[in-house]
Amino acid sequence: MPGTPYPKQQMHRIAYTKLTPEQIAVKLRPVAERGPTSVSPLATDFAGETLIIVTDDGPTLRYKFASNSKLSVAENGGKPIHAGFGAQEMDHICLFTHMIPGTQRGYAVVVDRNSKLATVIELWFSGYEDNREVQRQIYFGYVDTHGGPAPKGRHELTNRLEGRGYHWRQDTGMETLEYYPSAAYSHFVELSRTGGELGFSAPSDYVKLDNDFFVYTRTECEFSGTFTTYVIDMNRTQQMGVRLGFDEGDDLHYYVFRGHGDIVGQIAHFEKFADNTGDPVPGPKDKDGKPIKGGRRVYRPIHTMEKLTKEQVDKVVKEHSAAFPARVTTGGAAGMSGNALPVSDFLAGKTFTLRYDNGPVMEYKIDSADELNWRKDGGGDWTKARYQSYEVAPGLILFGHLLADAPDHDGHIIAADFEQGLVTCYNGYLNTPYFANEAGARTLFGVLEMDGIQPPMYRRHSRTTEMLGRCITYSYAPGLVSMHLYSTPNTVSWIIFTPDQHGGLEWSGPGDFVKIRDGIYFMYWLEEACNGTLGTVLLNMNIMHDAGIGYNCGSRGLNMSTIGAIVRHAGKFEVDKYFQIRT
Repeated sequence: MPGTPYPKQQMHRIAYTKLTPEQIAVKLRPVAERGPTSVSPLATDFAGETLIIVTDDGPTLRYKFASNSKLSVAENGGKPIHAGFGAQEMDHICLFTHMIPGTQRGYAVVVDRNSKLATVIELWFSGYEDNREVQRQIYFGYVDTHGGPAPKGRHELTNRLEGRGYHWRQDTGMETLEYYPSAAYSHFVELSRTGGELGFSAPSDYVKLDNDFFVYTRTECEFSGTFTTYVIDMNRTQQMGVRLGFDEGDDLHYYVFRGHGDIVGQIAHFEKFADNTGDPVPGPKDKDGKPIKGGRRVYRPIHTMEKLTKEQVDKVVKEHSAAFPARVTTGGAAGMSGNALPVSDFLAGKTFTLRYDNGPVMEYKIDSADELNWRKDGGGDWTKARYQSYEVAPGLILFGHLLADAPDHDGHIIAADFEQGLVTCYNGYLNTPYFANEAGARTLFGVLEMDGIQPPMYRRHSRTTEMLGRCITYSYAPGLVSMHLYSTPNTVSWIIFTPDQHGGLEWSGPGDFVKIRDGIYFMYWLEEACNGTLGTVLLNMNIMHDAGIGYNCGSRGLNMSTIGAIVRHAGKFEVDKYFQIRT
């Protein structure tokens, strides 16, 4: 009996082949002549038609459709070229796609037969340093009705889909959860192909055709480079679309599909009510200030991440380690403590032991609000360390410190409940398999022993799905706001807002979620293949505030620092049923 198809490596860990233009051309040649494949029957209404599409800032395309799978196209009055194509229709909206034989270019075209408006998406390979990444340029235009007046309106980029979430089932067998928490990005979870453990983020476009039909695009930048676009029928929750790109085995996929789905929720978005604009994150421009063809802002963290060896990490940690430097209120990650809770002296003068199940026994003698002594497993001398703590709720303390001389440069970030006698620790460490300065994390559960506290024998904090599907906005300091989407039981995605409060750039990584008390959750996220940071928050939704600690290593050293924000709840996607363990 086949099991769940969990991948050996998740998308951000796959070493995708750096395909050459020549390798791509060889695989495109038969596809361009044949056209895309389709499980569902292709639309036949195009057969025998002639169609002229005029775009405002792009090509004029003259089509003749010989059948439901063969056409000729003349670009800008040029010589007709014969190609295979595939089409699907929903009501008055038509979608068709084809490549241009002898090139690495093609088109996905959406036509509204009622309004005579058209959206043309030009697609091409080998336009970026990673040749396999499909590039796209969107043009708006109309169908030329043989000399009649051109329609005044146009399809347009929009943020109207921002905040929506869907569960989709395609005729190909692909089953996905797709979240649109940003006007510039989207987040997708492959339930069928990869088991749905992690979700991933990709730059996206959203086009309004009319109030009933919208177009969505996604390019899996930093991963396989595959491009997906589909038209959404908002009333019937149906889709028809195109997928083009190379998979992790370098097989070329080019097909049209149909699907149906369910709305899983709608979260808040934060622009002014009348602001329905799209394209909120401008792309790169040329030396004359004009947008570059295909240009868009893309989060490419692996390109900019520092990548240190174990020897470099050992050296930099020895020379430069800092715990809880002075808080700053400037922008960027350094400013993530501007709205932090005040430092607590709750622990000062206390002596206690944290006994972790199947883990270490940590003894503590606390000297002051910023200095403690620790000893591991009852042996050796006491070690002094700088720490800070925050009282997130009465008797519930978040504190952290580095473990000097640990082989993997560990840090402990601890939620200690002095009322219940329970403790959970996120044990950060370095020297992980991919990059030595990329943090890993272990989750340790245990009890707190101290005079006057009798800890439970069997009860522990426990992992939870109560945060699954939620979106929480975090205001770390004036002008520094982001939103976390908890898209799977193992994923945290973060969305950075634009100055106009559109959802902007987005990325994601593995996470863990532990319930501490009712309404209080201890969570971490790992910025794997990004900047290597372990971020943690102890979130108290009773007071809508959190306390957090970050753990990061780079060329400037190992750092443990304060995170803290005022929070708002932006809503919840109802996706619990898609993550039930099935036998």
